[in-house]
Amino acid sequence: MPSLEGKSAVVTGASSGIGAATAQALAAEGARVVGGARRTGRVAAPVSALELDVTDRASCEAFVTAAAEELGGIDILVNGAGLALGRDPFEKSSEEDERVVLETNVNGLIRMTRLCLPHIRNDGHIVNIGSVAGRQAYEKGSLYVTSKFAVRGFTYALREDLLGRPIHVCTVDPGLVQTDFSRVRFRGDEDTARKVYEGVEAMQPEDIAECIVFVVTRPSRVNVDELVVKALAQSSGGRILRTDS
Repeated sequence: MPSLEGKSAVVTGASSGIGAATAQALAAEGARVVGGARRTGRVAAPVSALELDVTDRASCEAFVTAAAEELGGIDILVNGAGLALGRDPFEKSSEEDERVVLETNVNGLIRMTRLCLPHIRNDGHIVNIGSVAGRQAYEKGSLYVTSKFAVRGFTYALREDLLGRPIHVCTVDPGLVQTDFSRVRFRGDEDTARKVYEGVEAMQPEDIAECIVFVVTRPSRVNVDELVVKALAQSSGGRILRTDS
């Protein structure tokens, strides 16, 4: 397995969940990591924290300039920032929620990729955190499902555009992972968020981080186009086998 010693990485959404676990996993493998987050105080050492709001162009530009200068170039970009808002039928969703979800999950990811691309060295990696929701729709999740289908489409389109340039591109599509995701989705409703993970052994952020480390440590000749990871008790985004609690 190629070593990450001496490599440099940028991880967005690095203050919690999959982003935080990935930043730490890459650092543990020897990479120098800059984590971007709005809540920089929650980014733990040895990851270097810089403020980042992926929905704000000026914030993204300032972050990429500072990160590239600190690292002297980028070998790995992990687009981990993302969220969902609500579990309502589409006709009950709002344009404001639509704007936030698409600006974060789609526009922010594309923006960060565009800004980082000139700094990504040959044999580098771009890893986009998608979702099983971007492969198979489920009810009452139209905005999130739309955003993750877009991430998957962008990843494959980027792969086509970068063919011939030695940069690896991958989408990692997790299923049920126990993070703050549901707390954000349900706007701080702890009881509703907790029920998402009741009666099932959900994956942990570290499980997905290990998969990302696998992706970026393949031989140079290998590109992992996509990696789909679900909890054992989950067959699709909307079908989860739960035990009686």
